[in-house]
Amino acid sequence: MRPEILNPLFAEVAALKGVGPALAKPLDRLGIARVVDLLFHLPSGWVDRVARDELDEADVGRTIAITLTPREYRSGSSPRAPTRVQATDAAGNHASLVFFGGGSGWARKQLPLGEPKRVSGRLDRYGDALQIVHPEIGGEEEGFRARESIYPLSEGLTSRRLAALVEQALARAPVLDEWIEPSLKARHDWPDWRDAVERIHTDPADAAARARLAYDELFANQLALSLVRADTRKRRGRSLQGDGRLRDLLRLPYQLTGAQARSVREIEGDLAQSAPMLRLLQGDVGAGKTLVAAMALLIAIEAGAQGALLAPTEILARQHYDTLRRLLAGLPVEIAVLTGRDKGRAREATLMGLANGSIQLLIGTHAIFQEAVRYRDLGLVVVDEQHRFGVAERMLLQAKGQTPPHVLAMTATPIPRTLTLALHGEMDQSRLDEMPPGREPIETRVVSEERIDEVVNALGRHLAEGKQAYWVCPLVEESATSDLQAAEARAASLQARFGDRVALVHGRMRGAEKDAVMARFSANEAGVLVATTVIEVGVDVPNATLIVIEHADRFGLAQLHQLRGRVGRGGGRSVCLLLRGGALSETSRARLALMRESNDGFRIAEEDLRLRGAGELLGTRQSGEAMFRLATPELLGELLPAATDDARLLIDRDGGLEGARGQAARVALYLFEREAGVALLRSG
Repeated sequence: MRPEILNPLFAEVAALKGVGPALAKPLDRLGIARVVDLLFHLPSGWVDRVARDELDEADVGRTIAITLTPREYRSGSSPRAPTRVQATDAAGNHASLVFFGGGSGWARKQLPLGEPKRVSGRLDRYGDALQIVHPEIGGEEEGFRARESIYPLSEGLTSRRLAALVEQALARAPVLDEWIEPSLKARHDWPDWRDAVERIHTDPADAAARARLAYDELFANQLALSLVRADTRKRRGRSLQGDGRLRDLLRLPYQLTGAQARSVREIEGDLAQSAPMLRLLQGDVGAGKTLVAAMALLIAIEAGAQGALLAPTEILARQHYDTLRRLLAGLPVEIAVLTGRDKGRAREATLMGLANGSIQLLIGTHAIFQEAVRYRDLGLVVVDEQHRFGVAERMLLQAKGQTPPHVLAMTATPIPRTLTLALHGEMDQSRLDEMPPGREPIETRVVSEERIDEVVNALGRHLAEGKQAYWVCPLVEESATSDLQAAEARAASLQARFGDRVALVHGRMRGAEKDAVMARFSANEAGVLVATTVIEVGVDVPNATLIVIEHADRFGLAQLHQLRGRVGRGGGRSVCLLLRGGALSETSRARLALMRESNDGFRIAEEDLRLRGAGELLGTRQSGEAMFRLATPELLGELLPAATDDARLLIDRDGGLEGARGQAARVALYLFEREAGVALLRSG
């Protein structure tokens, strides 16, 4: 149960004065639903302003605060013309207050003629006159802070309105006992938690306050992971020692790579222990994770247990089912698939087979862990696309076996080493850092979108050779509907050229519709698959050797690399065309250059983290895994080792959560919503 001292912070934001339905909408778009969300919505910058009694040419380019008296309204004849309010200071000097957007009613209401008003904004020169465009307006007595915080905003919300809400949130913030190790806090000269929150909102340039809050978030995260790890190691699981009889029957047309063989040995060693395995298998696209997972599952089945493979989407679950059926063909292993779409007799037969043990390997989505799904003897769970499942889901797996099952998590998104420690610090690591022999690097080219007609012609030649292609539509940030409209428009334009050889798949289709489209593409009945970015295009089609990604400059490196990995799955040459816009930022230019020169997912992941700075980590925000709100990538690399060491110190030396510092740390776990660690202590 959350400590009572935190209850005021976890109240809904509607509890604050002035927050009604109209204001709740822009707040919700920013992810602000509770008071604590306001505290952790940190300023992105600030404005320094100078207070002046008189207008002065020397202040051009500065933000000033000054009292001006409106004297005259001037509006142009065009509806789009700006409204200009001519005003004077106390000494009679003139300036224009300029408002764009059409209509002069608002400006006239806010700035009545002859009534002095306190205004603030950037002083500029327009011709021979001074002007302030869209000034902030206060009463005659209202001052403006010398340094004012600037916040990330949403339409319908101003920085000053948000700052006023933050002030209310700060009034609710309690003084909390200290959870940081005293000598560490003293060494960095960090303020107390509440002081740090107040200081960062008052002065966004306060580096000590910002670092303190980032450290707190990382410490709570690492403490939760340490508690999960400690709990896993103390639980009595079961040893799974295979005799090799099933693996010996496998007839592989190739040998395992050194990295695959090493990873299988590491997994086999873990499975032989009585403590449940908790291991993360990282591998680049095409490095052969599925084969390693299959070997692990066969070891469990050889030992008399059942195995389960959990995939994040129905499409990926059914792809894994088809892949493993082909791979294990001829082996005495009964495989089944279960997703939320399976109903009726087929579902009942699967549930019965799991309960009596006749089904040894189950593949599916979250449906495989519903309460109605009971296993005779679940020994190993493989979780694919690990970044989509949080610590809470990983804990849920522990409850499905007679004893806690071993867990092997896999991700095809290579993760920078720093982030691996932050997101998966409770897990042992295996890395597939070499590719199977014969797999050619994907040739990547960057093409201006002005040459799209040439790209479509090249696509036509590609189809004429009997090959297939993906066309990924642009990432449109406003809404999923916009993504869909872009995909539908692109599909329509390609269908006008290539007819029914063009198929469309998107996230709003029903499962059966998606499967039907994917089946058409897999069977080469469709030559081009147009897709939005909201769906996993994870179907394995070796004949698809071209991928076109529109507006590639809008994507993160990790996401571009994942999309590129949809091709290059068969023999021979594959090509990735990155269509870029006209005006590129330096960061976008650097991203596309790296994509052109490198196919190494681990290098790309490290560079993505460096280039993104304080932006989103790992390309897009993933569901299930809480992202860091306060710890930017720069602070992550700087503070994570200390946070990890301090969390382990608390558990190993300072009595865990039972001592005085531990009680404070328990509050931190709830404050930063990492209370899954506390739940483990209660249940264990």
